[in-house]
Amino acid sequence: MGATRRKGYIQVYTGDSKGKTTAALGLALRAAGAGHRTFIAQFIKKGKSSEHKALERFKDLIEVRQYGTGFIRTEQQLIAASRAAVRGLEAVKEIFKTGNFDVVILDEINVALFKKLIPLEEVLSLIDMKPKHVELVLTGRYAPEEIIEKADLVTEMKEVKHYYSSGVKARKGIEF
Repeated sequence: MGATRRKGYIQVYTGDSKGKTTAALGLALRAAGAGHRTFIAQFIKKGKSSEHKALERFKDLIEVRQYGTGFIRTEQQLIAASRAAVRGLEAVKEIFKTGNFDVVILDEINVALFKKLIPLEEVLSLIDMKPKHVELVLTGRYAPEEIIEKADLVTEMKEVKHYYSSGVKARKGIEF
């Protein structure tokens, strides 16, 4: 339950450049430093990366669960990914009911919406049921206008220059 309860806002990190999940994780780290508890629901993503290893050190304050199946190439993978995303939404509803978390991060939820894994109305309804004290963060490219309208803060990551275009591959500890 963290330190003093305060009003929680809705933040959106979107755009075509890197840094959306990193910004959300930075917020989780800052919240942990203040004694606040964070729940991170990762949509789309599957598997452990360096961030998971680091967050293990804060397991008393930061909980991460994945509701993704990884790459979606077939109809069966799309169905499985949709089921996983729906499970993620249900889990967040339960998290809201407990009142035990001060920050809730829906990592890559915008991409799950873009891929039509979950209905927009379900996410809008979830936003509406956010407890007053919870800071809610939604990340991922393609943030729908309806979510942007509900948000109190929207940050768009815009790619100006990226080393990928010169052939640099994703690096452990930096991109994953």
